[in-house]
Amino acid sequence: MQIIKEDIKKNEYKSVYLLYGSEDYLKKLYRNKLKAAMLGGSDEMNYNYYEGKGIDVSQVIGIAETLPFFSDRRVIVLENTGFFKAQSDLADYIKTMPDTTHMVFVESEVDKRNRLYKAVKEVGYISEMNGMDEKNLKLWILSILNRSGKKITESTMLYFLGKTGSDMDNINNELNKLIAYVGDRDVVTANDVDEICTTTLTSKIFNMIDAIASKKQNVALDLYYDLLALKEKPMSILFLISRHFNILLQVKDLVRLGYNNSVIAKKVGVPPFAITKYAAQSRNFSNAMLIDALSMCVDIEEQVKTGRMIDKMGVELLIVKYSQK
Repeated sequence: MQIIKEDIKKNEYKSVYLLYGSEDYLKKLYRNKLKAAMLGGSDEMNYNYYEGKGIDVSQVIGIAETLPFFSDRRVIVLENTGFFKAQSDLADYIKTMPDTTHMVFVESEVDKRNRLYKAVKEVGYISEMNGMDEKNLKLWILSILNRSGKKITESTMLYFLGKTGSDMDNINNELNKLIAYVGDRDVVTANDVDEICTTTLTSKIFNMIDAIASKKQNVALDLYYDLLALKEKPMSILFLISRHFNILLQVKDLVRLGYNNSVIAKKVGVPPFAITKYAAQSRNFSNAMLIDALSMCVDIEEQVKTGRMIDKMGVELLIVKYSQK
């Protein structure tokens, strides 16, 4: 990302950029920054946008060969094309593309063995965008609040992140809601977060597992029924419960082996700020209990698929078994 910032600052651009990864907010942000910088913000005549699979490559090449209209550059954005997981004639073309044409690819996944990927690496710039680390995520949140004259304590920020998760689009939306809700007050409180912020599905599953660990059976079941009322499917809930138990088992083992939160986060695939909560929750379960729970999740899925159990009842049985005193 730093290279893109430097290119914009110097007003000197690569012929091709590839922005890929799981963090949609960052991909959209830098896609828009590149477009605005290269075209001056309002030049739509020299901008072409393509999205999805099935794009006619010959049409893209035809546009790329067209000289810009009263401008130094033509910008072509291609999003979620699948070109980086299959063969594409663009792999050869981008090496001979006119200097006045710039392409920006935005993808979720790529195959680094792909010819187009290798070609972009050779003639352009590739940036993997999978979200910020904990430190920079907090700084980014503070910068958004500071621009609106708001402050937040460390503990409230962690509480906020516990509700929103690490998706930056979601965080940005929830921050805008918070700022509007707080109004003239300077400080964002945990009560404000409770009143206005929407809890993500992952966070609701975390709360359900918390209730199970604390043997609060009625609370755990109520949380499950709340999810059903929100039209979440029992098998989707079962998948998330199973995933959560698996994370707890991994975190428990990695903590025992002495790894720090940052390393554990990378190995498990969750945000670093969440590791402390996962570690604390994992202490309420033995390894044997977590392994048994994972086995039961697999068994329930098999019974539902073979018609021997109703999906809603299967998840209920799981919750009841592990929340019994």
